[in-house]
This record gives sequence, C-alpha cells and structure tokens, in this order.
Amino acid sequence: MAQTPDAAGPTGPGRASPASEETGRAPVELSDLATLKALAQPRRQRMLQHLTVHGPATSATLARALGLNTGATSYHLRELARYGFVEETGAQGQGQGQGRGRERWWRAVPGDRRFPPRSRQSPEIRLVMDELNHHAYAADLELFEQLQLDAADEPWADAFPYSRGTIRLTLPELRAFFEEYIGLLNRYKRPAADTPAGARTVLTRFLAFPAQTGAADSQAVDDHDVADQDEDNRREAETP
Repeated sequence: MAQTPDAAGPTGPGRASPASEETGRAPVELSDLATLKALAQPRRQRMLQHLTVHGPATSATLARALGLNTGATSYHLRELARYGFVEETGAQGQGQGQGRGRERWWRAVPGDRRFPPRSRQSPEIRLVMDELNHHAYAADLELFEQLQLDAADEPWADAFPYSRGTIRLTLPELRAFFEEYIGLLNRYKRPAADTPAGARTVLTRFLAFPAQTGAADSQAVDDHDVADQDEDNRREAETP
C-alpha cells in the first residue's frame, strides 16, 4: 500500500508513490500514528494536492485557492513540514515574485511512501487510515469530475483515460503486479530539465481490492468493457 506527495500530495492510501525527479529513493513505510494523523487532516490533504498540481506556493496563495485563512495554512504547512511532507523552497522560475522578501514558499516533497498492510495496523491506525481513505478517495473523484467538466475543447480534453476490470491473481501475484505498476510510473518520471515542451502534470491513481469470495469465475475473468467503442476515450481494461 502506498501513496505519494509527488503525484498529488499524499492524497490517499493504497496508491503507489514514484520518486519523481529525485529517483532512487527507497520506499518508506508510514507506520507512526502521529505521522498518519498529521497526514489524514482533510485540509492538509487539499494543500498537498494543490502543491503537487500547481507547484510551490506560499501560505497566502494556498489560503486564497482553498478558501482558508493564512493563519490556518501556515499552521498546516508547518505541521506537514514537521513530518517531512513539505519543505521550504526558493521556487525559482515558478512564478513572479517567488523567493523575494519575507515570503516563504513551500513545495511537496516527493518520495515513495507506503502504509503498513491492514494486517499489521493497530486498531488506532486502522481508524486513522479509514478516515484518510474516506477523504482521499472523495477528493480524487471530485477533482476528476471537475477537471472533466472544465476541460477545454482542445487535445488535452481527451486526456482522461481510466480503467475498470478484473483479473484472477494470487496474493503474491497481486503484490508483483503492484510493484510493476510502480516501475511503470518511475519509467516515465524525469527531471523538469528533461521534460519536453507541452508536457503537463498528469495525476495517476491505483486502486485494487479483492472481490467477495465465491464470485463467479466468469465474472472475474470475462466481465469487462472497452468504452473506446462508445467513442468517449475511456478504456476498460482487465485490472484488479
């Protein structure tokens, strides 16, 4: 189980966390209750998502964008920095005025952060993880729907592929599948200096869960659709 501030701030558990521009980082398991509580706070998740999508920002910038006051955003930024999710940056080249005067600019810290499997979570950690899951998945769906609605009539308006499907796997195979997914994301990661013109930040999410026991094999293997046939740029592929 993993998640990343690189793809959308630490936006939710069960997701992979490629190492972004700072490749080569080993996965870090977030098993400390205080750290997880700091991450699960809904406003902090929104702030991390904004920093990942829009780049470095000040507390005032975040306050305006998220409808908060600067005192609240400053406090949450300090707490996120305390646990290593954000850090101060000069933010050079990200916009006019950054790094000048007394302004403090912050960025999301990339890294491969993973949660302990459910079987190793204490009752207290499970409660926090359930809360984190609830807010993270709801925020992801809301953002996906809003970006679709706001998409302009240009090539990127077609850039909303998603997949739903099923495959039959053993538990070790599912773990291997997940690591291959992480590897695929890392294959496409590159430093900003090597990113070609016209590239945009693309948010990725991975969600897999076992079906109820006793599900019909025919459903598990054959129940999938390819929505491209409906000409709406959505792919239905065989995934967990």
